[in-house]
Amino acid sequence: MNADKTVLWTADDAAAATGGRLAGPSAWAATAVTIDSRKVAPGDLFVAIRGPNFDGHAFVGAALAAGAAAALVDHLPDGLPADAPLLIAPADTLQSMAALGAVARARCGARIVGVTGSVGKTGTKETLRHVLSAQGSTYANEGSLNNHWGVPLSLARLPADSTYGVFELGMNHAGELGPLSRQVKPHVAIITTIEAVHLEFFSGVEAIADAKAEIFEGLDADGIAVLNRDNGQYARLAAAARRHGLTRIWSFGANEDADARLIDCSLHATCSSVTAVIRGERLHYCLSQPGRHWVMNSLSVLLAVKALGGDAAAAARSLSSLPPVKGRGTRKRIQLPQGAFTLIDESYNASPAAMAATLEVLGKVDPGAGGRRIAVLGDMRELGERADALHIGLAEPLRAAQVDAVYACGPHMRALFDRLPAAMRGAWTETSMELAPIVTGTVKGGDVIMVKGSLGSRTGLIVDALAALDSGPESEDKAASRTTNQPQAAQSAQGPRG
Repeated sequence: MNADKTVLWTADDAAAATGGRLAGPSAWAATAVTIDSRKVAPGDLFVAIRGPNFDGHAFVGAALAAGAAAALVDHLPDGLPADAPLLIAPADTLQSMAALGAVARARCGARIVGVTGSVGKTGTKETLRHVLSAQGSTYANEGSLNNHWGVPLSLARLPADSTYGVFELGMNHAGELGPLSRQVKPHVAIITTIEAVHLEFFSGVEAIADAKAEIFEGLDADGIAVLNRDNGQYARLAAAARRHGLTRIWSFGANEDADARLIDCSLHATCSSVTAVIRGERLHYCLSQPGRHWVMNSLSVLLAVKALGGDAAAAARSLSSLPPVKGRGTRKRIQLPQGAFTLIDESYNASPAAMAATLEVLGKVDPGAGGRRIAVLGDMRELGERADALHIGLAEPLRAAQVDAVYACGPHMRALFDRLPAAMRGAWTETSMELAPIVTGTVKGGDVIMVKGSLGSRTGLIVDALAALDSGPESEDKAASRTTNQPQAAQSAQGPRG
């Protein structure tokens, strides 16, 4: 165990939390919790989860060899030494991990915010992490660990001495979000917006709003709901909050009745200048991330900070140093022998609203001499019978952004590609793997190229291929770009929830 790390779970505490039985050495102490044997660090508690493709029990030996303090299992795996440090769960290990999460939540006095919405969840969560970290010890779940195993894992990692906690909660079916919220028990709940996503599983946006409103189930009567006043589902969400006993419903947006009201904003290629009134407090701030969608989410963040009892003005000042989130707008200058091009990585996920927002940002980035604006687009998933129509609907945002060439992959993107003007059609392929060499073969110095698609479209492969073209000096960014943007094993199998 690293002496510099804070102990998260002692063997006795973990056994008491789960009702499990200790086997082997019982004086271990864990400084972290993980379910991915490939990412085990010394001092971790490895939880052997049964996923859709793999059973974590097969990797217990590897995890212990990598330095895990112990492993949480529901039976004795074969081939382990007799003195292997184990915590044997009384039932399924996922249930035991949830028990760890419940105890971690109960022993922590942090002010907690839960974040959900059709788009903008992870960006909002990371923005809250950034601004709150300057005001107190802040914990937030990593990546998009927002589903039925990601949330209990994140709770199990919650340090007891945290001042603030930020949890992203996702779903793609009705009935999924309520149990997650009841585990997290947030004091403040943000719903970023309601848009046409996951239509494969819902009858319409009203049903999506109802499913997102399940986040209110984890709040007590003193909780605060933070809602998008400009969204068409605001009244429906507010009514749902009241049905759950909430009386404090705060809103954000350009609407004159919003508690966090946008007064003015100036959108630039790399940042935004914002003036807003946050519950009577007028603030002017610089937001380091470009795009109106980031501006609107910043309003929800400042309102949530105030709801948590934090300093909204200090949080607004912190927004000028907000770092980009991997796969959600990170930019790199890629050096070619004949010049450099700009790569905008939006490859982590996609929806119609998110596509339109990021294309608007692309339209504000000026290419270099002789360069072009290029959009590389992968299918947006889970849109049901309206999928082709929603993909075709991207033609107008592409035109408004003055995109010169579109390279696309996936069956639904074919519907869009065939509707584009001939001069705008770069190439279409069935898969991102087929498209990658075509894109790398056409890019040139001066180009600005944005890559975006749903996680299942694997457009991250194209980002990696473009980054590998860099002929400039070795750098941290270049080295990082060679690492495929892959979440943990179970996340890869199931995908993030919206």
